[in-house]
Amino acid sequence: MFKRLFGRAPADPPGEASKAPAAQRADALLRRLEWTVLRRLDGLLQGHYKTLMRGSGLDLADLREYQLHDDVRHIDWNVTARLQQPHVRVFTEDREMAAWFLLDLSPSVDFGSGEQRKSDVLLQFTAVLARLISGQGNRVGAMVYGSQGRARVETMLPARGGRNHVLRLMQMLMPRPTAKEAVPAGEAATRLGDLLRSAVFTVRQRSTVFVVSDFISQPGWERPLGELARRHDVVAVRLVDPLELDLPDLGLIPIRDAETGEQIVVDTHDKGFRQRFARIAAQREAQLRESLARAGVDTLELATDEDLADAVLRFVDLRERRVRQGAGGRPMPTQLPRRTREGVRA
Repeated sequence: MFKRLFGRAPADPPGEASKAPAAQRADALLRRLEWTVLRRLDGLLQGHYKTLMRGSGLDLADLREYQLHDDVRHIDWNVTARLQQPHVRVFTEDREMAAWFLLDLSPSVDFGSGEQRKSDVLLQFTAVLARLISGQGNRVGAMVYGSQGRARVETMLPARGGRNHVLRLMQMLMPRPTAKEAVPAGEAATRLGDLLRSAVFTVRQRSTVFVVSDFISQPGWERPLGELARRHDVVAVRLVDPLELDLPDLGLIPIRDAETGEQIVVDTHDKGFRQRFARIAAQREAQLRESLARAGVDTLELATDEDLADAVLRFVDLRERRVRQGAGGRPMPTQLPRRTREGVRA
């Protein structure tokens, strides 16, 4: 069974829209998202600022007993010694924050079984969140990995504010009609840990960090993700397509490894094969969820067949409940229920 099961779906010849300059296409897409998605989120997220962007200020607001998932760096040792009970300082959160998007555009992200690819969802999510965050007076930056098919960080956009900055970020992510150069298989295998390690050294000021990826990668990314989460408020945004979790009966179909180019033909009419596929997919799901929980990050799952605004609202609601349960401390890992083929979350 391939580790990266699907490549890019066959694309139609580029139309007039794809031939337009990237700046025009980015502006048109952002205007559409502002009208369709941001318009819905803008009113519904009022009052959820601290849930979406959790800051760390310098003004002492209160002292309270230490709770699970609190940052040990905020322990007040004098009060702890006097009361014989660990206490932490609570600070007034900054209103101006920086958000960073660590964007995985490796070949496995360029797949979709329906109208949208995972790369389309990545672009729309990044545009919506960047515009939403920068609209509050915050700055957004980005690191782009694997956009040319090579396993490396290819672009870094410094954290700045404003709509034009968001448009520049979108232009970096817009698909280009020109064909990509052939990349040796060894250079195409995704190593997500390289992106996360680069972010550890690049993002110095405490920020909200969105790691947007399908997390189909060579092993070794868990440790740098945990290091990043110890310094920043990290949200793992996982891109998923329903066909990656459960294969329907489609008869004989070709399956191509998006990163090595290797291709085989499988018989999905074979019930035993579909069951083995589902079992392996379920095992990978469980391992991935365990790794993300162990790193202590919040998790948002974005499916290619799901409404983006609904997914963001559901995540914010779950995260807000976690924050309340933590009594103001660091939120506990938020895991969204697993998606099924019928669209029901178990």
